[in-house]
Amino acid sequence: MDTANLTYDELLAQHRELQFQLEEANDTIEAIRNGQVDALIVKGAEGHQLFTLKTADQTYRVFIEKMNEGAVTLNHEGMILYSNSRFAAMMNLPLEKVIGLKFETFVPEISLEKFIGIINNGWEEDCKGEILLTNSTRILIPCLLSCTTLDLDEGLALSLILTDLTLQKETEWELKIKNDELTAAHNETEKLNNQLEDTVRERTKDLLISREHFKLLSNNIPQMSWTNLPGGEVDFYNQQWYSYTGLRFGDTAGWGWQRIVHPDDLPATLSKYESSLKTGHTFEVENRYRRWDGVYRWHLNRAVPLKDDQGNIIFWVGTATDIEDQKVEMERKDEFIGVASHELKTPLTSLKGYIQLIGAYKKEPLPAVVKQYIEKAGVALNKLQHLVNDLLDVSKIHAGRLEYSMAEVNLTELIEITLDNSRHIYPTHRFENHTEGIYKVICNAERVEQVMMNFINNAVKYSQVNNQIIVNAQAKKGMVRISVTDFGVGLSPEQKEKIFERFYRVEDQKFRTGGLGMGLYISTEIISNHKGKIGVESELGKGSTFYFDLPLLT
Repeated sequence: MDTANLTYDELLAQHRELQFQLEEANDTIEAIRNGQVDALIVKGAEGHQLFTLKTADQTYRVFIEKMNEGAVTLNHEGMILYSNSRFAAMMNLPLEKVIGLKFETFVPEISLEKFIGIINNGWEEDCKGEILLTNSTRILIPCLLSCTTLDLDEGLALSLILTDLTLQKETEWELKIKNDELTAAHNETEKLNNQLEDTVRERTKDLLISREHFKLLSNNIPQMSWTNLPGGEVDFYNQQWYSYTGLRFGDTAGWGWQRIVHPDDLPATLSKYESSLKTGHTFEVENRYRRWDGVYRWHLNRAVPLKDDQGNIIFWVGTATDIEDQKVEMERKDEFIGVASHELKTPLTSLKGYIQLIGAYKKEPLPAVVKQYIEKAGVALNKLQHLVNDLLDVSKIHAGRLEYSMAEVNLTELIEITLDNSRHIYPTHRFENHTEGIYKVICNAERVEQVMMNFINNAVKYSQVNNQIIVNAQAKKGMVRISVTDFGVGLSPEQKEKIFERFYRVEDQKFRTGGLGMGLYISTEIISNHKGKIGVESELGKGSTFYFDLPLLT
């Protein structure tokens, strides 16, 4: 427009019109930014045209889906309202199974407290932090979690961006080792150049000697060994580890050791590992490690914590011992036990029958001493038959053929029957039934009675001074707990950890007892197959309470 011939008033009017249009444009842009408009009409050369923000929204969604990071939107209850495909892939789940879950489903206990702190802070302000996530195969994934709030139509929501740090952590561990080596070389050079004081030089020398001794010892033992930090990250492996796995340090450093554990063994391994990290108790588990050629072999893993003067854990030292050959020999032993017990059962039954026939002989009176011998032989045969039955049960357990014919059982009546039998078998002991109420379950009555009798037999064995034994049944949270309490020698913490293992027997100097140590092992298998739980509470010198839980019939 030619403004040269316009008057001052015309120019002033034109200026005001342009200023009004500018303010209107600024208001429109601000409204778009604030989400106050969803569309606008623009006049162009071909007339008025409608523009919506759906195109921008589609572009944003495509961008989110193409991200290398996981993206999740949560409501105030922590439920996943939206997830991109990358996060679903990280969790090894289909996208439709991720949406609607609580995000805490993917957070292991070891990171739960830190995650809650980050989320609570995220509702107040933008924040970030590192946590561990666990996917559907129980693999732990280190992630960087970034939080920001979103104002949606449905209300305020929390947007999470999750960056997988696995490769970064592996690289960091590689760099850490290189930095440690450079630092050690620098310290040694500085020591030689600056001629440090004798005391400092001697202490440094001792430290280096101790470190070399540790490496020499670790690299020359037959087991694989490692050290890990209090948080669980492994920071050292010995040479046997690299020779067995065929991997570099960066491949299995930190939490990378998970990749060589057999998938079937990984959940139990992680559960015990995390529990030990949390409690400080010795870590022990049997699992299979993949060798460099892809073959899996059984190993016994044990790790103990090294603590400072205040009881704080500095680091853990662990070993992995190859027990593949022992496992094979155990299988052979189990096979022998099964064959031997079957072979023993037939002549044992015949022998017992003959002794019963002799005892029932009426044609002429038997000398008193012969009757006494027959009674003693009968007692010995009963003990032998009990041992053979235990051996048969163990062989059936390993063959998966232990029989369970289930039916509705009045547990209260079964307890009274068991106690009546016990009073006849052990007349010197005093049995008390503290059960109140009627408890019905679906079970195999013979097998459950077998478990109760095993508890009672052990209670009698280890309570020869105080002869009181209490049997009780109580309902709790849909389960019924049956317990047998004695006031005998009790168990130490170490004994409680092993008491349900096969062939384990409590050795007490005062009370030498017989048996093969299989009763509680068999009882554990029986209760497990009834979808129950077995356990013990005990204090050394004060007695024990063995118990098992069964689902109540509703």
